[in-house]
Amino acid sequence: MAEIVQQRLEDRIPGLEQLERVGLFTKKEVRLVIKKSTALEYKLHRPMLRKEDFITYIEYEIGVLELIKKRRLRIGYNFKKDEIEFPIMSRISSVFRRATAKWKDDLQLWLSHVAFCKKWNMKTQVSKVFLSLLAIHPDKPALWIMAAKCEMEDRNSSESARHLFLRALRFHPKNKKVYLEYFRMELMHAEKLRRQQKELEQAEMAMGEYEFSMEILNGKLAEVVYKEATEKIKDAEFVLSFLNIAALFDFTKELQEMILQDLQNKYANDPLTWDYMAKCELEAGLGAEMGAELQSTKEKASDTVRREERSCLVYEEGLKSLQTEAMWTCYATFCWNRFKRKTNVTELKEKVKVLQSTGDADGATRVAVAATKRFSQSVETWSCSLQTLMELGSANVDELFQEALKHVNPKVTLMALWVLQLEWSASTQSPEETEALGLASTVPAVSMEVKKKYLDWSYTTGGYKKARQTFRSILQTKQTYYYERALREFGSSDEDLWLDYIKEERGPHGQAENSGSIHWRAMKSLEGECVERFVTKYTLLQTGHI
Repeated sequence: MAEIVQQRLEDRIPGLEQLERVGLFTKKEVRLVIKKSTALEYKLHRPMLRKEDFITYIEYEIGVLELIKKRRLRIGYNFKKDEIEFPIMSRISSVFRRATAKWKDDLQLWLSHVAFCKKWNMKTQVSKVFLSLLAIHPDKPALWIMAAKCEMEDRNSSESARHLFLRALRFHPKNKKVYLEYFRMELMHAEKLRRQQKELEQAEMAMGEYEFSMEILNGKLAEVVYKEATEKIKDAEFVLSFLNIAALFDFTKELQEMILQDLQNKYANDPLTWDYMAKCELEAGLGAEMGAELQSTKEKASDTVRREERSCLVYEEGLKSLQTEAMWTCYATFCWNRFKRKTNVTELKEKVKVLQSTGDADGATRVAVAATKRFSQSVETWSCSLQTLMELGSANVDELFQEALKHVNPKVTLMALWVLQLEWSASTQSPEETEALGLASTVPAVSMEVKKKYLDWSYTTGGYKKARQTFRSILQTKQTYYYERALREFGSSDEDLWLDYIKEERGPHGQAENSGSIHWRAMKSLEGECVERFVTKYTLLQTGHI
């Protein structure tokens, strides 16, 4: 074992010497890398192997790569990558292969190897990893699709992608997802060829060896995939999935018409067919409207009503021959969705009041929550819905407040929501929870007003002493906020900033118990010689010399 480890360490020496020679690592850092690598290598050659040791090894080596990348950017040195990075990347890939050979069923390990190769632009290696993975797990359609997409999108090889899809269909001859992604891939291939042809024509270059088949350019290969798939799998929803994919490409008009014709001829008794045709009526004319001059609000409303009426006629025509629950559900859902689009805050308030007056608290709650999902950017809607839940004494008020603060733009009237939440908390929650809320907002436009309300509440509930304590807490929070912002910008290179932060926390207005976690963060964030200077100064601070 010792001989193998020694050989692997010797293999590292040229790369480490280059790191030191070009100024990316110091001599001390090189020694530290050798020391750490030795310990990690021995763990990989023990009789009882552990997956955690392999993962730790890989994470360490990736960390070294990331550090080299940062140092290169800092000093502007971009040479000798084959001698420095490439051996490390090869070593990481080798360890991944050993790990996946040992723990073949760990898909996360396999996919981590794929992700590593993609990030560091090891395209050929990605293909090899997928081939090994598929040899062991051919029963997983998602892996075949991932491999094919990788060939198409990362390696720009439609031929390899097609080959993988065909192999996948031998294992999964009736898998809808495989067929749909294969269909999409062929359309992407056709689109790429059309783009290449256009570029050649614009450059007025002779086509020469670039002969483009019109059938392929028009998506005939995708049509072949569609026909084979729909022969094997008879399902209206499946056909609609092909139609939706084809609609994403601007050269597939004939293909879309053929698929739509199939849908109408073969699945006339399926509610999904009528549902799709009705929605097509609703969308008809939208493109022309977008391209036309701006219409008046009244004209737009009239046009929308006409399209909705045409859609309803299609549903009613379908109901003449298809009186089923599924058909009625499609029609009712369409009508309900159209109605919801027209709901405004005034109508919402009226609807909620009616439900509350009849004693239907559950109904009022459902309407209030549904409105926030439909109008998630509207402060008025959130305020109305929150007030409704507060009046009903709902247990979901706090959860809904958190959702509101996620969706509403802080630059709009977010303050109203914060103040409403603070008032609600003061009347229903414990003093500790209200205190936490009062210090929570970091949005400048909101924070000051909320903290004023919080200060008023402190004085009302605890008098002068409580208000003074609250004021100190606000002051400390503000100080912490600015230190954290500064550290996001300069935390990797300014050891004095970390020391000042620690001293502030140890001061009369700080929290001394936080200094330990700040020290730990500093050690993780600082780089190179900054670490040594920080350790020295921190030691002097600890002993009272600064």
